Amino acid sequence: MARIAVAATAPFGADVLERLAARHEITRLLTRPDAPGGRGRKLAAPPAKRVAERLGIPVLQPDRPAAGLDLGADTVVVCAYGPLVPEQLLAERRFLNVHPSLLPRWRGAAPVERAILAGDTETGVTIHETVKELDAGPVAAREAFPIGPDDDAGAVFARAAEVAARLLDDLLARPRIVFTPQREEDVVYAEKIGAEDRVLDLSLPAELLVRRVRALSPHIGARAQLHGRPVTVWRARVGEDGSFEPLEVQPDGGRRMDVESWLRGLR
Repeated sequence: MARIAVAATAPFGADVLERLAARHEITRLLTRPDAPGGRGRKLAAPPAKRVAERLGIPVLQPDRPAAGLDLGADTVVVCAYGPLVPEQLLAERRFLNVHPSLLPRWRGAAPVERAILAGDTETGVTIHETVKELDAGPVAAREAFPIGPDDDAGAVFARAAEVAARLLDDLLARPRIVFTPQREEDVVYAEKIGAEDRVLDLSLPAELLVRRVRALSPHIGARAQLHGRPVTVWRARVGEDGSFEPLEVQPDGGRRMDVESWLRGLR
């Protein structure tokens, strides 16, 4: 069992936090401040904070992390945290970053989504030293796994969390970690998903449309006009005739439902 702190905010970071807490002593969670969310824009805790509070882990939520934070451990695991960690804080202890891709491919904000959109059949997890440049630190561990033809981003994130926890178990048990620099010539960036990335251009081949739906589900959602109505498409497939077949949709202002139920509501 290691004694570590964790910096995490998003659901992927929350998943890794929970897996690490089952096997290690977590001294602190460093996470983003609560923020408005949902339909009512009510103030809500980040997913990682909800896990930490359930497990009794102390939580720190500075607007901006700064030097001198009392994290209670010499090693901090960073996973889907959000803010960049300032150099002064990095200099105080060891920071290990969890990234759900095979770095240096897909540095940046949306590595899982971009990998699926690009049609990658393989991705993975990289554990690297946190440095001031985004996802550029030398690599401590790396493991690949396949992206299945039906996997959405949620499935890939879940598999990545499982792999990350196992890689960290091994690294945290070592008396010395060896780091290997990334090959800068192989860098590919994963830009944040924007509104234009969500649009399903129904003139494109069904395979590309289904890939976009998979990449943005279950957390973002692809947008389309179906039967003249704007909807978010959460699941879809390529039909036997090669056409695009939505399976689960959500009309604006409504709930998610199978497409047959939605079509019945239009009649």
